[in-house]
Amino acid sequence: MKKAEDFSEWYNEIVERTNLTDKRYPVKGMNVWTPYGWKIMRAIDTQIREELDGTGHDEVCFPLLIPADQFSKEKEHIKGFDAEVFWVTHAGLNPLDVKLLLRPTSETAMYPIFALWVRSHADLPLKTYQIVNTFRYETKQTRAFIRVREIHFFESHTCHADFEDAERQVREDYEILDRLAKRWCVPYRLLRRTDWDKFPGADYTVGIDTVLPNGRTLQLGSIHQYRENFSKPYGIEYEDEDGEHRHVHQTTYGMSERLLGAMVAVHGDDKGLLLPPDVAPVQVVVVPVLAKGASEEVNRAAAELQDDVKRAGVRVFLDDRDVRPGAKYYDWELKGVPLRLEIGRKDMEKGVVTYVRRDTGEKSLKNRAEVAQDVLQTLVDISTEMLSRAQQRMEDDTVDAESLDDLPEKLIRLGWCGDEECGHVIEDRTDRNIIGIPVEDEGFDGTCVVCGKKASSPVYIARAM
Repeated sequence: MKKAEDFSEWYNEIVERTNLTDKRYPVKGMNVWTPYGWKIMRAIDTQIREELDGTGHDEVCFPLLIPADQFSKEKEHIKGFDAEVFWVTHAGLNPLDVKLLLRPTSETAMYPIFALWVRSHADLPLKTYQIVNTFRYETKQTRAFIRVREIHFFESHTCHADFEDAERQVREDYEILDRLAKRWCVPYRLLRRTDWDKFPGADYTVGIDTVLPNGRTLQLGSIHQYRENFSKPYGIEYEDEDGEHRHVHQTTYGMSERLLGAMVAVHGDDKGLLLPPDVAPVQVVVVPVLAKGASEEVNRAAAELQDDVKRAGVRVFLDDRDVRPGAKYYDWELKGVPLRLEIGRKDMEKGVVTYVRRDTGEKSLKNRAEVAQDVLQTLVDISTEMLSRAQQRMEDDTVDAESLDDLPEKLIRLGWCGDEECGHVIEDRTDRNIIGIPVEDEGFDGTCVVCGKKASSPVYIARAM
C-alpha cells in the first residue's frame, strides 16, 4: 500500500511489517511492545528524562490504583474521565468497600500525597514527573500508538507559590518541548484549547498538535495550567513567609507513545520507516559488499569500519549475514536506519566508503580515514533536513479560509471572534473540531467567519486522527 493513496492502511501495514508492536494480545487496544519498538520508545523516554532532570524535576513512581473517593474530589475531572475509566470492584471474591480504578491520569493519585509533602514556601516549587502506563477505555477504532487503551505516558506535575511562578513553569515546558521535538524531527503547533475542550479541571490547556499526511491532526501531548483548581479540593497548602496559609498553583505537562506514531506517520515512506537519528536503535549499518576471492579481506575491513564508527559514539551494526546485499538494503530501509555504509574491494583500493542516506537515497563516497567525523556530521545533517522537510510539509498542509464552504482536508486557519456560540457554529457546519488558538501571536488581521466581528487571533480547525 502506498502512503499517498491510503495513509491509514499504509500506516497499519508499516507498523506490522517493521514489528514495532504486536497487536495480538487478547485485550483490544492493549498491545505488546516488541524489542524494536521498545528500543525506540526507551530512547524517547531517556531524552525526556534528560530534559526533566536537567530542569530540576525529580522522577517519582506512584501506584497504578486510585481510590474512587479520591478520584471524585474534583468534580470536573471525574466528569471528564468517567466514561473512560477501568474499575476494579473486587479483591479476590470479596467486593471492595471503596472501588478502585486504573489511573487514566495521575492527578488524583498524586495530589493527596502532595498535600503531605508541601508544608511551607521552602518546599516550593515542587517539580516531579513519572513515566508510567495509563488506562482509558477507548471506544473508537484502535490504532497502534495513536489510539490505544493502555498508554505509555510521560507526565510532569508541579506545585508553585503563585500563578506567576506556575506560568513560568508553562513557559519552561514550551522550551523543553522545543528541544525535544528538534531531536525527534517532529513539527508541532502550540494551540490553546477552547473552554469546552480543555482538560477536565484545568484553568486552560495548551495542546501539542502535528499534522499527519492525510490532513488530520494528531495531539502529541498537552500542557495544563490548573491555578488552584486541584489544590483546594485536595488541601495542598503552604505557609508563606508571613505565616499565612495559601493553596499552591499547579501545572502538568504530558506526552504519550503517540510520539512514536507521529514519527512513523510523518517521516515514513513506501520503503518503510525513516527514523530520526537520535531515536534510531541502529543509527548506522555497515554492509560488506563481497567479491569473489576477497570475502575475508572485505569482512575484516567492514569489522574495522564498525569499530571506528562505534568509538565515535554511534549506534552501529555490522550486517555480515550470508545473503545478497540487495536483501540487506531492503531490510534496513524498512527498519528506517538513517545511514548505510557500504564497503567493497574497490572501495578499499580507493580508500573510500560509500554512504547511503535513508532520507534522500543520496549516495556519496567519503574518505575512509575520516569516517568517524563524517558519520557524525552526516547524522546531524539528516536530522536537520528531516525536521526542515517535515516543517515545510506541515506549512503546506495548513491553509487560510475566509468562509466555511468547500474546505480541503487540511489544517484550516480562519477568523473567530472567540464567542462560544460562533465556535459551535464553526464546528457544526464544518464537521471539524476547533483545535485551538495559537499561543504565539501570528499577527492575524481578520474577522470572524460566522458573525463578521473583529478577530484578534486566528483559530485552527481540523479533523483529529
